[in-house]
This record gives sequence, structure tokens and C-alpha cells, in this order.
Amino acid sequence: MYKLLLRPLFFSFDPEKIHHFTFSLIKTTSKIPGFSALFRSLYVVEDERLERKLFGLTFKNPVGLAAGFDKNAVLYNELANFGFGFIEIGTVTPKGQAGNPKKRLFRLKEDQGIINRMGFNNEGLEAAITQLKKNKGKLIIGGNIGKNTNTKPEDYTKDYLECFNALHPYVDYFVLNVSCPNVGSHAKLNDKDYLEELIGAVQKANIKFEKQKPILLKIAPDLNNNQLDEIVELVKDTNLDGVIASNTSTDRSGLKATDDLLESIGNGGLSGQPIKEKSTQVIKYLSDKSNKSFPIIGVGGIHSAKDALEKIEAGADLVQIYTGFIYEGPSLIKKINKALLKK
Repeated sequence: MYKLLLRPLFFSFDPEKIHHFTFSLIKTTSKIPGFSALFRSLYVVEDERLERKLFGLTFKNPVGLAAGFDKNAVLYNELANFGFGFIEIGTVTPKGQAGNPKKRLFRLKEDQGIINRMGFNNEGLEAAITQLKKNKGKLIIGGNIGKNTNTKPEDYTKDYLECFNALHPYVDYFVLNVSCPNVGSHAKLNDKDYLEELIGAVQKANIKFEKQKPILLKIAPDLNNNQLDEIVELVKDTNLDGVIASNTSTDRSGLKATDDLLESIGNGGLSGQPIKEKSTQVIKYLSDKSNKSFPIIGVGGIHSAKDALEKIEAGADLVQIYTGFIYEGPSLIKKINKALLKK
């Protein structure tokens, strides 16, 4: 039904406008008596064999929703009815910010991809906390945190710490988003020395809480093997809890989209099917190089159960979807979980 009726309708509108419309649609229909139960009956797969225990947490199933979809934590309770094992909110920054100028979200239909340059648009820390206080405890919630665009380089760590300390009581794990190509002063966030400093500062803050939360690093799919070796060393040296591989890509090679179309779109992070192989290769390299010494959450181009299984076989412990959710609809989560049970 989704691919036959809803997707053609949704794809006939501006991507960002339809995103907000679908949020309102899901929110409204979930309030109608019986609809939440209907969604759960259609999409949720309950089976203990799907459970995954990682960094002290028990995930009902290994299929999550990646950050960027529910930026302000307004829909996670309703999205839980579609069968996710966990949902990552954010990226949250200390202060609310509008992000980059519109138009900033583009579909590559032929490639089953999306290019975005949203620029960490979100309502800020306090707005996210207000929403997270409504958590009905249906599933694990991750908090993806970043810096404000206008923050000076010497204050980057301060931004991350502000988000970490404030969100700590409300999320189950944290993701340090240092790999988004759509924010200013991106270079420093990929510097190994700075990453050691940032991770150390956040870990020091973590110790002060009675219950410590897992901390993960989200990395880009465009890193070369030397840079990936540095990530493996970084995780080992800092005792980081895990890695999310990967974020969006700046690479445009191999696309079916015309050069004219890509030029008209401009810069931004590419997600979806075009980065599937690249992200899987990053997962396999990290897993093999580290002798699977740390958990990996695999994300990038998962549009089918087969795609998800490839990520897991490459070394991912959990997977996340985003663009695949938009192109394939909520049945994708069920298909992945059913395929896992058949393994």
C-alpha cells in the first residue's frame, strides 16, 4: 500500500514539506482509538530471538531509526508502533537553530537516494527535553548531539557537554555527531587529537552520574583506510563504547542522476542506496581491523532485508534505517526482523 499509493503521492510534494505533513499525519492517526494497536499488529515483530544486548542495554530487536528523522523528539512514541527496536533523536544542539537556507532536501529518485544540507536544524536542548519527558518507555532512545553552527572552535566541547549533561537523564545512549558534512568548521571535528579531547571530556562528565550512559561516535563513510585505522586506535585508547558507521557522504560518483541535476542541487550529504556498499565496506574494515572488539551500528543504504543482513554479516551488531524508511515504508522494519528470524 505504501509504495503503491502513499509514496507516489508523498513524492509529488516538496520533500521537507511532506516530512512535516507525515509527522502530523502519524501524530493525528495515532490519537484515534485503535490505530496505534493496528499499527503494532501490522508492523511489530515480538520474538526473544531478536533481542540484542549491547553496552548494558537490551534492544527488543536490532532495527533502529537513525538520527535526523525525529530531530526534536516529537514522534518517537508513535514511531515505536512501527516495530523499531530503538530510535535515535537529534541531532540536538544547545540552542535552537534554523539550519541552512531552504531548499535543502532533495530526492534522487532514480538512485533511491536523498541529498540534504539541513545544517542541524532543531528546536534546541530544552525543547527536546520537554518532549523526552513524555517518554512512555516503549523502546530504547538514543541522543545524537552536536554543536551550534555559530559556536567558536574553542567552545565546541562546551556545546557537546551542555547537551550531554542536560539529556543524560532522558536518553539511553549518546552519539557524538562529528561527521555531518552540513555544518561549519567541519575539519576540526575530524581531527584525531580533538576527538580524543572531546571524548575524554564527555567521559569525565559521564562518571559524575550515578548511572553512566554508553557513548558512541558517528563517522563518515568517506574515510580512507588510514583514517579508519585511526578510528580503531581512538576507540581502543579512549574505551569508547561503539561506532555508528556511517553518516552521509559527499561523494557523487556512480550516480544515475545527471550532472545538471546534481549541479542544480549543490552541496550536501548523500544517503540511501548510493552509499550502501561504501558504508558496508567501512563496517567490515572496522570489524576486521579491530577483531570485532567494539560494537558497530550499521547505517547507510538499507532498503531491504538483504541490505540489512549484509551489514550484519560485515560486522554490524545493530542497524539503522532512514532513507530506506522513506522509500520503502514501515514494512521494511518487519521484513528485516522476519529475515533475521529465518537465519
